Amino acid sequence: MTSVEEAEPSGFQRVVLTNASPYQYLKIRLVLEDERSRLSDVELKSFIIAGLKSLHGEVGAALNFDVLKYDEESLTALLRVYSRGLVKLWSSLTLQGFYQNQACAFRVLQVSRFTGISSLEEPLIYLLFHVTQKKRISHFPHYCHPLP
Repeated sequence: MTSVEEAEPSGFQRVVLTNASPYQYLKIRLVLEDERSRLSDVELKSFIIAGLKSLHGEVGAALNFDVLKYDEESLTALLRVYSRGLVKLWSSLTLQGFYQNQACAFRVLQVSRFTGISSLEEPLIYLLFHVTQKKRISHFPHYCHPLP
């Protein structure tokens, strides 16, 4: 939804976007008891789905979310979920306690409706925002590559 308000007769317009994105973005970190343990991105997503299923059943396991970025060394990930599924995802992450018989915890580092969570994700998020908004990108910042 967009609302446009006229300011002074100087010709400027104020554009306010409300609820511009249907998604929420979560930056999370998995803390494991054995700090040397590593998970692949597929194992991480499977672990999150298992947590959704244990807390919310089959309906929870069917929740649509994406792992947009994952750093295996720091066990940090950027997740994208529809706004209506944020509470289910966040609650299941919070209640995860064990991974392969070792204590673990998810730390939710940041949550945002907007995609600019941190500078590491800017190239990916810049493209995702413009592609999902169906806008044609006429120029790219130096760190972005045009889509084929």
